[in-house]
Amino acid sequence: MLLEIRVPEMGNDAKEAILVAWHRQPGETVAQGEPLADVMTDKVNVEIASPAAGTLRETRVAPDETVPVGAVIATLEVAE
Repeated sequence: MLLEIRVPEMGNDAKEAILVAWHRQPGETVAQGEPLADVMTDKVNVEIASPAAGTLRETRVAPDETVPVGAVIATLEVAE
């Protein structure tokens, strides 16, 4: 099953964020809670953690790219 990894709501009325860095690359495995990426707004930096254990299948956003809050930035394959 594929899970979509999205830019989270950050509670500061931010409408978009900049992807700062990926901590994992496609094909790498991750544990639940492990950091996948860092995003930032003008007020806050946020680490996006893996919602489940699995394999990162795809990243859709490059570092330094601006994306709207809620946008899909990656997909994670998890065992069903």
